Amino acid sequence: MLNSYYTVKQPNENEIIVEKSRFIAHVKRVESEEDAQNFIETINKDHWKATHNCYAYVIGENNHIQKASDNGEPSGTAGVPMLEVLKKKDLRDTAVVVTRYFGGIKLGAGGLIRTYSRATSEGLHAAGIVERQLMNVMAVTMDYSLLGTVENELRNRNYKLKDTHYTHKVTIELYVDVDNTDEFSTWMTNLCSGNCQITQNGEEYLELNSNKFYD
Repeated sequence: MLNSYYTVKQPNENEIIVEKSRFIAHVKRVESEEDAQNFIETINKDHWKATHNCYAYVIGENNHIQKASDNGEPSGTAGVPMLEVLKKKDLRDTAVVVTRYFGGIKLGAGGLIRTYSRATSEGLHAAGIVERQLMNVMAVTMDYSLLGTVENELRNRNYKLKDTHYTHKVTIELYVDVDNTDEFSTWMTNLCSGNCQITQNGEEYLELNSNKFYD
């Protein structure tokens, strides 16, 4: 698993108008090629009157699945430029469909490349980009007398809490960077003077908003 990667935050649409043609970018996070194809098919059905529904998607930890389609636009003027935007922004598990309703004015090859690239970039911006960081889920079990001190110290160090369980003792679950697990365990043991139990409850991706690729 990657320690971190970038993808889109949420499904979204964004429209631009160039020389009276409407270009609508539809953006979605996808987990498989089947998911991407289902998304594309949905857009095709919703916009069956459109002149073109061009698409591009990248899937997998190393983007080993990459597909693009010009859907009737001149070869190389739509799908590939869209795919290049996804690759330049280093995104994973992302699909984009750009729907075009022709406005009567031809843009030429260069104009199409610029417009489909722009539509994709602005569509991604509208959807938002997140960084997904791989975290260990750590559970700390302690007496209630230690809870206040531990919570204050966790807040001071900006650890993100996942859950708290109250039984005869209290257990706090929180996210810890996979590279800092040993350091965290040592710090927490010292903080509790050895009076706590620390266990790892698997790994999860934590999503953080990112402005890195909005240019």
